[in-house]
Amino acid sequence: MSRVYNFSAGPAVLPEEVLKEAAAEMLDYNGTGMSVMEMSHRSKAFEEIITAAEQDLRDLMNIPDNYKVLFLQGGASQQFAMIPMNLMKKKEADYIVTGQWAKKAAKEAAKYGKVNVIASSEDKTFSYIPDCSDLPISENADYVYICENNTIYGTKFKELPNTKGKTLVADVSSCFLSEPVDVTKYGVIYGGVQKNIGPAGVVIVIIREDLITEDVLPGTPTMLQYKTHADAGSLYNTPPAYGIYICGKVFKWLKKMGGLEVMKERNEEKAKVLYDYLDQSKLFKGTVVPKDRSLMNVPFVTGDKDLDAKFVKEAKEAGFENLKGHRTVGGMRASIYNAMPYEGVVALVEFMKKFEEENL
Repeated sequence: MSRVYNFSAGPAVLPEEVLKEAAAEMLDYNGTGMSVMEMSHRSKAFEEIITAAEQDLRDLMNIPDNYKVLFLQGGASQQFAMIPMNLMKKKEADYIVTGQWAKKAAKEAAKYGKVNVIASSEDKTFSYIPDCSDLPISENADYVYICENNTIYGTKFKELPNTKGKTLVADVSSCFLSEPVDVTKYGVIYGGVQKNIGPAGVVIVIIREDLITEDVLPGTPTMLQYKTHADAGSLYNTPPAYGIYICGKVFKWLKKMGGLEVMKERNEEKAKVLYDYLDQSKLFKGTVVPKDRSLMNVPFVTGDKDLDAKFVKEAKEAGFENLKGHRTVGGMRASIYNAMPYEGVVALVEFMKKFEEENL
């Protein structure tokens, strides 16, 4: 069995080099005589793994010293509650809803305080990013929340919203480490790693230190306080150790590839191949306003549900996996994260051309 081209939205493709390294170390990590899966999270060997992972991430993103990096569990979805529990001091926050995950985050936050949806693209099935240059930011809002790249709908904020001085919180799960970012523009950046960085089970939170306080909402569990994890260096309880180890390997791979500037160039090249084809195809069409298109997730349709299903089936038979669109929108979606090789996108487009010839 040869490896397929895996276009899954997450858990998603990982660099082959990283998988081979991990396989070679499966029974004996670095002369310890055991796998990282079996290792105490309090051991010197694991301490070195998590310390190096954090430093490599700091190097890649130029994370300033006044931000903490936390390796947590519960996925991005747990952050939907942790953020208001820790940051809603005045019990009010502004949310920009550009997809299902931002919508879920807003709904969860509403359990803890007043949520103002100050912009939304739901009127056109989340196919664009609303103008966020002059938003009705609420005077009492503790923060402004966005989901920066929308995995399901294939949209991306190309410019961050003008929060008029309010703290910006961003879920970057599906664009994490795909391009350089200015961390200082955010109070919190977080993301589940299973799309662009590692295996499912880890969420990375990058949070400015002044936002980490004991002043949290009454009843907030100890495990859901950022301070608990920041004070313990992400080792308050047993962390998702093996997942962190793989993330660390991906960080080293990204550094070796040339860092985030190079990844952005590579991602733009890959996306261009697919978008250029979609723009001239007579059968397939993209579903997103061109200026808001994601480099990571590319949704497309034929306009015929039966033909969409036929395409997904034949693509799978040809070695292109997980191209079916999210159940809420149908159609197809190609997720072309950092680890998807350029050749994979070219091969997909060639297959799409052939399918178009046979089905027009």
